[in-house]
Amino acid sequence: MLSIIAHLFTAFGLASASGLNAYIPLLIVALGARFTSLIKLNPPFDVLTSGWVIGALIILLAIEVVVDKIPAADTLNDVIQTFIRPTAGAILFAASTNAVNVPPVLAIILGLIVAFGVHATKATARPVVTATTGGLGNAFVSVGEDVVATGVSLLALIAPIALALVIALVLIWLVRRAFFRKRAAVAR
Repeated sequence: MLSIIAHLFTAFGLASASGLNAYIPLLIVALGARFTSLIKLNPPFDVLTSGWVIGALIILLAIEVVVDKIPAADTLNDVIQTFIRPTAGAILFAASTNAVNVPPVLAIILGLIVAFGVHATKATARPVVTATTGGLGNAFVSVGEDVVATGVSLLALIAPIALALVIALVLIWLVRRAFFRKRAAVAR
């Protein structure tokens, strides 16, 4: 039972990270499956461990990392990534749950929804960052997104239960913060 829960947390973590950057979690899973025992990819997902696929992911990640730091280009990139990030989330969710017999259609739908939700939030917030900082904040925000995507991806593979606890704590903090802001506004 714990294994099933761990696989689900891994799947949700990887799909979430895909919403920020499609290539970071794909590359981490590909390398993890090829060189470690952290994740085992069943067919057809084992194609990610191919040297050609890993090479392509490295090139795509390099392009994404550069383009995502440039104001205006990052917005265009987000439009293009609207199709890529949810697809990566669907692939990773399905690959992560393939060993625990989650129906593939359900896994793909959940991965699409999770990755698209994160991507939509990012794509909506980025133009606001550009407008409020004159584009100067884009690179910093993008680096932060890449760090979060990397951290969430690694935690999803290494310690999925810890990832769930971290996410729960962040959500509790956000809800409390919003609640206390609302109370402070009402008290004024």
